[in-house]
Amino acid sequence: MDIVVPDARTAVADLRDGATVAVGGFGLCGIPRVLIQAVLDAGTRDLEVVSNNCGVDGAGLGLLLEAGRVRRVVASYVGENREFARQYLSGELEVELTPQGTLAERLRAGGSGIPAFFTRTGVGTVVADGGLPWRYAADGSVAVASPAKRVERFPATADPDAEPVDHVLETAIVADVALVRAARGDRLGNLQFHASARNFNPLVAMSGRLCVAEVEELVEPGEIDPDAVHLPGAFVHRVVVLSPDQAADKLVERRTLRQEAS
Repeated sequence: MDIVVPDARTAVADLRDGATVAVGGFGLCGIPRVLIQAVLDAGTRDLEVVSNNCGVDGAGLGLLLEAGRVRRVVASYVGENREFARQYLSGELEVELTPQGTLAERLRAGGSGIPAFFTRTGVGTVVADGGLPWRYAADGSVAVASPAKRVERFPATADPDAEPVDHVLETAIVADVALVRAARGDRLGNLQFHASARNFNPLVAMSGRLCVAEVEELVEPGEIDPDAVHLPGAFVHRVVVLSPDQAADKLVERRTLRQEAS
């Protein structure tokens, strides 16, 4: 079935206030900039955003933050965005900081029908023991803290005689809507990502009850070699085709240049 929609505005028109939205990308690499702008233009608010980070000031998810559209963020990283840090520390925004690999696996588990899993990451820290500040009060005290998580002991390796060690239980993430960006996609939703833009995009797409993908190039079914499909169309529900200008509009988060020898 052809799942291409006319434009980004149409693709997110039914995104409701208060929804949980998982967004692909890492920093500014591979982020669905056009879909994020469409959400901003639609005026949708009170969103819970799940993403590795929240863009930067003035770009990506940073635009939704600056407009006051986000009430809660599940992320692994606050840096590179002063407004993100300001809202978190002032108590305007609830933030569930999650180790990066754990966040990736929570998204993958959500898309795979796995409700929870055990991991060693975070054992012996506030990630497992609780007390990580989720929301601050105006006076700087902790208004909402993370709860303690279940910890169980399992062998550290497949060897049944291995010494058991602690593992913490982490729950899967299932988002109402997933927004991703791909280099190529066909009319059935099969997607191919370019290089490091692959990052969180496939996992985010899997986690969404509804997945919307913006693609830089649209091809016909069969033109992407089956071995080159990074995400099957079974996970994708809507495809938005970018214009050449939109596809080429990519930001560099931090540009470092070598100084020429004098």
